[in-house]
Amino acid sequence: MTDLPQGRVTRRRAELFDVTPAAEGASPTTGSGADRFSGPATGDERALLVGVLTAQRATLALKCAGLGAELAQRSVTPSTLSLLGLVRHLADVERRWFRRVLAAADAPPLFSSPAEPDADFTGALPDPALTAAAWEAWHAEVAFAERFVTDAPHLDVEGTDSWRGTVSLRWVLIHMVEEYARHNGHADLLRERIDGAIGL
Repeated sequence: MTDLPQGRVTRRRAELFDVTPAAEGASPTTGSGADRFSGPATGDERALLVGVLTAQRATLALKCAGLGAELAQRSVTPSTLSLLGLVRHLADVERRWFRRVLAAADAPPLFSSPAEPDADFTGALPDPALTAAAWEAWHAEVAFAERFVTDAPHLDVEGTDSWRGTVSLRWVLIHMVEEYARHNGHADLLRERIDGAIGL
């Protein structure tokens, strides 16, 4: 690390050891900072899956912490990826699998549509109202998902999806870990490009 500019070393140290997200990026249901990896490493299957997914959700919140309009900053042309776009996209992903598929609710996507399937990303503009709406939706969908998982009698609860057919709660939890892990890799690069912050 000695060959890095001093400012970058300081940012890395701050992210690794002083990681309290700003209010808009923090989640009372997902935890924050270094404690996000303190979930169980042994125990029953549900606790392990929920612990890993909770850590992945908290990582997204942490990567967005303390940012305002910068959340809408795009990665590089021609990509439309932005941190705000990821929040919007993952709110819709949570909504799809837990509300629509498993709970069989009439819950169309909030940020995309068949006519505009990429609107979750293309509609992520540097507008405080859009940012607030995205965080409100994400928190609401995560809270619904957490309640659903807690109340489910077992992991073999099933729903029907137009893409995968019959899916179990077990599969949805694994898929959600996969979805967040993939997009948190994007979030790492997006955040570093905005202000140089890197780390866990």
